[in-house]
Amino acid sequence: MSETIDIYTDGACKGNPGVGGWGALLRSGGHAREIFGGELHTTNNRMELTAVIRALEALKRESLVRVHTDSKYVQQGISEWIHSWKKRGWKTADKKPVKNEDLWRQLDELAAKHQIEWLWVKGHAGHDGNERADALANQGVESVINGKIG
Repeated sequence: MSETIDIYTDGACKGNPGVGGWGALLRSGGHAREIFGGELHTTNNRMELTAVIRALEALKRESLVRVHTDSKYVQQGISEWIHSWKKRGWKTADKKPVKNEDLWRQLDELAAKHQIEWLWVKGHAGHDGNERADALANQGVESVINGKIG
């Protein structure tokens, strides 16, 4: 595997549920790629997960990856909680269905193809990668509102 790919992700939602957007910035060496999209009726957590899924889907081969997210839901979910959910048949500790199971399953499958370090960063704290991902997520929201995606 070559050099590490840094992925910065974020989700946004106008209303929760409401119109949502996701964004991701992928950086490796001197290269950067930006992706974004959105959905008409979704939740913030779904957009946070979608951002990471779309970023991992954009990778062409097995990679060393650092995912930077301001979502503890994503960071803790994929690195801690998912193991117990799978053991319990996608149920929470109180035996309720895991929310967003469809996206968690996709993320789990994609994550298995790479060596990933899951990093939480404080949102809206001036971190350039996170700020750019936030702007891309909001661009995703605007693209849905303006009828360009969705």
